Amino acid sequence: MSITKTEYGKMPSGETVFSYLLDNGNISAEILTYGGIVRRLCVPDADGKKRDVVLGRASLEDYLHNDGYLGALIGRHANRIAGSQFEINGTTYHVGVNEGSNSLHGGIIGFDKKIWTAKEDDSDEPSLTLSLVSPDGDEGFPGELNVNVIYSLTRENALKIDYAAVCDKDTVVNLTNHSYFNLSGHDSGTIDNQILSINSMFYTPNNAECMPTGEVLSVKDTPFDFTEPKKIGRDIDSDHAQIMMFGGYDHNFAIEGRGYRLAASAVSEESGVCMEVYTDKPALQLYTSNGLKEGEYKDGARYGKHCAFCLETQYFPNAMAHSHYPSPILKKGEEYRFTTEYRFSVK
Repeated sequence: MSITKTEYGKMPSGETVFSYLLDNGNISAEILTYGGIVRRLCVPDADGKKRDVVLGRASLEDYLHNDGYLGALIGRHANRIAGSQFEINGTTYHVGVNEGSNSLHGGIIGFDKKIWTAKEDDSDEPSLTLSLVSPDGDEGFPGELNVNVIYSLTRENALKIDYAAVCDKDTVVNLTNHSYFNLSGHDSGTIDNQILSINSMFYTPNNAECMPTGEVLSVKDTPFDFTEPKKIGRDIDSDHAQIMMFGGYDHNFAIEGRGYRLAASAVSEESGVCMEVYTDKPALQLYTSNGLKEGEYKDGARYGKHCAFCLETQYFPNAMAHSHYPSPILKKGEEYRFTTEYRFSVK
């Protein structure tokens, strides 16, 4: 087990960004202090060869223009807020507008664009604690929010992410990580033949702005039925209106059950790499990189449409507008605490 710290680059302001390589002897993860980005995640395939299974950019300069939020920590609020406003205790708050009239992934300068303070710990399982203070009014959100996110590599060969936060006012918090996975390797092309299952009987359809309408619909007899494992590409070009609207999947799924449980699993038959996702969040977003810009990324790899999938654990998008959705409101002095784990094995 080891943790290696190196200088990754400097911000235009001159502030240094560091890279931390966590290694438990079987899997390794590279984490940047800029945006809390997971830049690499290397796991063994069925032949014992290491494969990097997350997409990434080539340089810090590229990450400063990180369209698609590759690998980043997202906050204060993952996903979308309609009209970039919400109400708490009779007060309407207006937050950063960065997608049409809406707010996406925390606004104009979200947590994905912050430099986090890092503290390493290799005494048990290699882990890195990233800390951030988001001041009252940051991107329009109320209250001073103190955030700690712990990345660790477990004995079960998982990348585990523990999220914690407290605030001095009632506020909204919905943190996630936006890693793009390709279990055949980040440079291996589309994920159409990779097999996915999601522990969900219901999904939330979107309007044309990719905002949930408020409906919660059964996945049965639709392209959204992943209750049994199926190839991601089987229905990705379906004539279902929701699929055609976004060129693939970009939808929220309600995870069955409560507490810490299996939310999804995926496998590449080509590499033999399997991934299980565990979380105590109520939902996850399946995104099949429909809008990822074609071009050259890390290691000279070329990415494009449908070359990866995201499984972003979360509260439902725009939940403040729908009383039947689980609430993302964090009360003053209470603790926000959730865990998500990406656990790897071979088939």
